[in-house]
Amino acid sequence: MARDYYEVLGVDRNASQDEIKKAFRKKARQYHPDVNRDNPKEAEEKFKEANEAYEVLSDDTKKAQYDQYGHDAFTQGGGASAGGFQGGFGGQAGGFGDIFDMFFGGGGRQQQGPQKGNDLREDIDISFEDAAFGKSMDITVHRHEECDHCHGTGGEPGSKVDTCPNCRGTGQESVVQNTPFGQMRTQRTCSKCHGSGKIIEKKCSKCRGEGQVIAKRKIAIKVPPGVDNGSRLRVANEGEPGILGGPKGDLYVYIYVRPHKEFERNGNDVVSRVNISFAQAALGATVQVNTLDGKVDLKIPEGTQTGTAFRIKGKGIPYLRNPNQRGDQHIIVTVQTPKKLTEKQRELLLRFANESDEDVNVLQVSKGLFDKLKDAFK
Repeated sequence: MARDYYEVLGVDRNASQDEIKKAFRKKARQYHPDVNRDNPKEAEEKFKEANEAYEVLSDDTKKAQYDQYGHDAFTQGGGASAGGFQGGFGGQAGGFGDIFDMFFGGGGRQQQGPQKGNDLREDIDISFEDAAFGKSMDITVHRHEECDHCHGTGGEPGSKVDTCPNCRGTGQESVVQNTPFGQMRTQRTCSKCHGSGKIIEKKCSKCRGEGQVIAKRKIAIKVPPGVDNGSRLRVANEGEPGILGGPKGDLYVYIYVRPHKEFERNGNDVVSRVNISFAQAALGATVQVNTLDGKVDLKIPEGTQTGTAFRIKGKGIPYLRNPNQRGDQHIIVTVQTPKKLTEKQRELLLRFANESDEDVNVLQVSKGLFDKLKDAFK
């Protein structure tokens, strides 16, 4: 029995089309011939399996039929046929032509002519400050590039590279199959050139006839000011090479921001905390606080309570679309109660409490008990 298509691609049944597409590209890279030279046949089978799963799950109509009927949706007399495929024999997505392509080795219809290369993804992590103010940096990517030994021909320099006589360079051949409906003509990958459209007298010793190699490249990127965790940066034409002369894909850089030990982000505002003493809170003071631009003076008015928040305008995160405009910084105050007092400090606090008509009997009892214990030890 065929494996579950969702299991083949490693996605959840509620996966979005974008997630399905990313999963298929990951599988395609995993089973590429360049990275499976020790077991090419198994890799080819795995790729065909992933391709078949992607053909169904990437098409909303086929996906709905598969979700309802499973693999029976694509067999004669299966559940989907009872509901009726759209388009009949010559229809588009979900037509019988697609089904016979899968039955008779079509592996899904392949587009003819130039095609854009696959997109690539790279993840980077940057500091809180770099996210705020931006940064120019180099990242390393691995991608397919034209083999510099054969210059993309796939043949050893000096050897003959001819157009495949079987498919005439298209990479596909027509095959007539007997079906319950009569003879059907389908397209499949050329059995002689294996889809390359070329017959190579002697394969290139470096790329083994692929015409491409996996290369490591440094690419300069510029992280703009104001990016947030999970932001995506597109670098045009830095993805995989195109097919049959098509343009390169794009590179997508996903940005992850490391947490800061002091600052937190809230939209374009920055939140931080500062501790002040009991005396500073009661009498007022000017204290230094850290911002993204360095230290600044913050005026604490007398009578400040724990949890009071002060705002410093323009010391937050720049706006992504308008870097000249910035959010604010909010500083939350915590009043620290002294844990150890000198005799003089205790006396002053008692006098303060008496002036304020505060009940300090508990404090006095505690002091008397402390003195008794101290005298006993002496």
